[in-house]
Order: sequence, then C-alpha cells, then structure tokens
Amino acid sequence: MRENELEENELEENELVAVAMEIILHAGNARKLIDEAFQYAKSGDFTTPKIKMEEANAEIVEAHRAQTKLIQEEARGITHEPSLLFNHAQDTLMIVSSEMQTTKRLIEVLESLM
Repeated sequence: MRENELEENELEENELVAVAMEIILHAGNARKLIDEAFQYAKSGDFTTPKIKMEEANAEIVEAHRAQTKLIQEEARGITHEPSLLFNHAQDTLMIVSSEMQTTKRLIEVLESLM
C-alpha cells in the first residue's frame, strides 16, 4: 500500500470513530433524558416529561444525522472498514429509540391512570 493510501485509510478510520462516538454521545444523552422523564411521570408530574422527551428526541435526531452522513457517503461509493465501535453505536441508537417509544407509551398510561 502506498503512503497516500495509508493516510486516506487512517483519515477514514478516524472519521468513523468520531461519528460512532457522536452517535453514542447523543444516544446516551437521550437515554438520560428519557429516564428523567419517566421518573417525573411516576411522581405525577406530566408537564416536565413532555419537555424531557422533546429534548431526548432532539438528541436522537442529532445521532441520526451523524449516522445518515455515513450512509450517504456509502451511497456515493465512499466505504469504511467494518467497525465494532460503529456497530455498537448503531445498536445503542436503535435501543434508545425503542426505549423512547416504550417510555412515551408508559407515560401516557400513567397519565391516564392518575
């Protein structure tokens, strides 16, 4: 491999790591906000959870933006080596997205019971 190709591969790998960490960061922020929303709902406060869930949704959107950037690159023919860290980031994002939907429904149930 030529030195130029090695530098390009290193840049691509660094980009993938940065995007993976961005996804993990935003998904983690969303998870924290979702947990806070549920705690407020359990105590009978249903105004604060709405705000927390909106904030969590904004974090999910940011994580998806980072992910979409790589998907668009691949569609243009720019590929990256497989990465366990990026797989972990995608798994985390999908799990937190699912937790968000479930928590939203649980809050609705709690609100209807109080």
